Amino acid sequence: MRIITLNANGLRAAVRKGFFDWLAGQDADIVCLQETKAQIHQLPPAIYQPPGYHCYYHDAERKGYSGVALYTRREPDDVRIGLGWPECDTEGRWLEARFGHLSVASVYLPSGSSSPERQAVKFDFMARLAEPLRAMQASGRDYILCGDWNIAHKNIDLKNWRANQNYSGFLPEERAWLDELFGSLGWVDAFRAVNPQPDQYTWWSNRGQAWAKNVGWRIDYQMITSGLANKVQAAAIYREQRFSDHAPLILDYDF
Repeated sequence: MRIITLNANGLRAAVRKGFFDWLAGQDADIVCLQETKAQIHQLPPAIYQPPGYHCYYHDAERKGYSGVALYTRREPDDVRIGLGWPECDTEGRWLEARFGHLSVASVYLPSGSSSPERQAVKFDFMARLAEPLRAMQASGRDYILCGDWNIAHKNIDLKNWRANQNYSGFLPEERAWLDELFGSLGWVDAFRAVNPQPDQYTWWSNRGQAWAKNVGWRIDYQMITSGLANKVQAAAIYREQRFSDHAPLILDYDF
């Protein structure tokens, strides 16, 4: 089973840059997208429904902002939108497809980099999300949560970690929250389950030559429940083409 996740930074822009042409050759079973930045009425099916996929969108109420999507080869048994609080549901940040015993969600955590107010929203989101994550782990279901979590976990996960310790995305509180997720809550970073190497990033600033010099951050994840830890076969970050300021994260599972 191949799952691809990408923060598109505008789905229409990513498609113009060749994302769908590339996707057609990937044989992905499930595709999770974040930051679609579009309402569904702006995405005509003839263009924005890749052949062979069932397509689902959860748009933000605010136009040109946030939004998540899921493309699935197999039709899900159920699709669940949102988690029940406004900052999640009105901003289009959670979309979950259920297939028997397996759930796959496209997840987009808020960024706190624009202002202290948005960082407070991010902290609140993280606090609220902890209990659902605990319940998912205890439910007995298998979960794969794919998306842009807007947090680099460890020093290895961003190039200039010393200079960024007081910036959103690498704050001690954010990193401690991931410590708890990957610790007492029992979630697994699927990429790191098979790839311990440095210089593995999924986002690069548009300033300077960050992309060319690989001065990046690893803030996109596929987080899996502990029962799937031994199912991860391969992980890759695709960098040959650039569809967004993020790169596609590709995981293969024996599932």
